[in-house]
Amino acid sequence: MSWLTNYVRPKIHKIVKPREVPDNLWTKCPKCGEMIFHKELEQNLDVCPKCSYHFHLSAKKRLETLFDSGKFTEIVLPKVRENPLDFEDVKKYPERLKEYRKKTSQNDAIRVAHGSIGGMPVVVGVLDFNFMGGSMGMAVGEAIVAAADLAALQEATLLLVTASGGARMQEGMFALSQMVRTTAAIKKLKEKGLPYIVVMTDPTTGGVTASFASLGDILLAETGATIGFAGARVVEQTIRESLPQGFQTAEYLLKHGMLDMVVNRKDLRGILIRIISLLTNTEPSGDIVKLSHS
Repeated sequence: MSWLTNYVRPKIHKIVKPREVPDNLWTKCPKCGEMIFHKELEQNLDVCPKCSYHFHLSAKKRLETLFDSGKFTEIVLPKVRENPLDFEDVKKYPERLKEYRKKTSQNDAIRVAHGSIGGMPVVVGVLDFNFMGGSMGMAVGEAIVAAADLAALQEATLLLVTASGGARMQEGMFALSQMVRTTAAIKKLKEKGLPYIVVMTDPTTGGVTASFASLGDILLAETGATIGFAGARVVEQTIRESLPQGFQTAEYLLKHGMLDMVVNRKDLRGILIRIISLLTNTEPSGDIVKLSHS
């Protein structure tokens, strides 16, 4: 009996027992509920093939999808004073930063890189929602100022991709002051006549929307992105009026003139190449033909 139990039965189980499938091979779409094979989702730039729901992209992956051949040079961002208010709630602020740095392998909620898009020089800053909701503190503000300065130095287009819940509450007024600093940096860039493009992704809210995200020469948004200042319920309670359904979606804002274009992620790079080319190539593409009047 022991021979059957210890040898034969395990052999049979090994043959007939179904293989365990790793949990990370499939992702459920939060909008339509479709189960998407991870390779299919990756090939589709993390967009649901059934309903076009746009999943969050990490800053690194976003940079790889934008630059030519996925190649870019990331810049070292200025260091800032951490925890200027000695903030503590359930956790100490430095502990939260340490936790998110380990989770995302980046120092803060933004990455800045330079390279070429369609063969044209571009400086790109990307907010990462995975790092404390892409919130804007002093580090993000300094990074955007550095990105604008680099674009001016290289005479390049500045492209910022936003995904943020707004200013970082753990830094209080220091975070809110970044609205002014980033706005001033963008103004300085525009005075040089260099293009500034913004791509708003889901979500773009709060002080980010109220500052540099709304100042682009061209304002794009990804399909289905939530864009606004405060939450819908807060707005309704403040003005004491019912608001239209979906009034903070990219599609609604496009319809009412707040955006220039709503773009599916898979089309974004091609559209950016066309826009940058139009904004930077001011010379005619061919010889000017002069017509003579007989």
